Amino acid sequence: MQTARYIIKRVLLAIISLFAIITITFFLMNLMPGDPFMSEKASEESRAILIAKYGLDQPVYIQYIRYLKNLFHGDMGTSYVLQKGRAVTTIITESFSVSLSLGARALLLAIVCGITLGCISGLCKDRLPDSIIRVISSLGISMPGYVVASVLMILLAVNLGVLPVTYSKPGGWIMPMITLAIYPTSYLTRLTRASILEVMNQDYLLTERAKGMSEFVVVFVHALKNSLIPVITYLGPLTASILTGGFVAESVFNVPGLGRYFVSSISSRDYTMIMGVTIFYSALIVIMNLVCDILYKIVDPRIKLD
Repeated sequence: MQTARYIIKRVLLAIISLFAIITITFFLMNLMPGDPFMSEKASEESRAILIAKYGLDQPVYIQYIRYLKNLFHGDMGTSYVLQKGRAVTTIITESFSVSLSLGARALLLAIVCGITLGCISGLCKDRLPDSIIRVISSLGISMPGYVVASVLMILLAVNLGVLPVTYSKPGGWIMPMITLAIYPTSYLTRLTRASILEVMNQDYLLTERAKGMSEFVVVFVHALKNSLIPVITYLGPLTASILTGGFVAESVFNVPGLGRYFVSSISSRDYTMIMGVTIFYSALIVIMNLVCDILYKIVDPRIKLD
């Protein structure tokens, strides 16, 4: 019952948060100079006709009310520029399916490798494996995504020729997956290591060692479970971010996913796409944070959901 009340409260707060995001984004978007049809090779008369057709010549507050009414009925409008005339919901659905397939693989790789390497690093504190893992994770965190993508492309596609450059070819998902996974893997490694070291000297672990359990079992079974709270906290926004794709990875490897619309919709002033992608991304973050809050209770029953 307590969990149900908590979920209902969080859902209501999520609705309020989404409403605030929609409002702020809409009005900030309309503060940008120009309009979606500035790049059109058309006369001023034709441009004025297009602006009037989509109601962009009306006061902003009227456009806002109209958008909310349409959104309430599940209509996000049609794209003005990027895919002219196509429904925004259709574009997001098609592109997100690609990003979801790629992002799920990258997320699984990041979680498995990050937590495993973090545990090994904590188990071998101040020894050679720990030093190697810390250096590698530091490099992974500090390197920008376009550098990772470029290095992978030069090494695996150009020099060795073992993987294709573009996403559409067989095996083309491997390099963008690694590009997406490098940073979260490195961050999860450092986060898990710090959490493991924090709980390593707890009394219950000393008791397990006194029972004759190996250090491997103590770390990977008992210490790991109680050190996952910070990791789960990070997994919420990470999951939303990685599942919606990365602009760098999707641009470099020509992935037809959702990530490329984050920047291209803004640069092209495609108002409906800006709103659609923002709402979708925000809703995904809210949902994943709620899921992570519930996971806290599963990992540590002592936590109360208030």
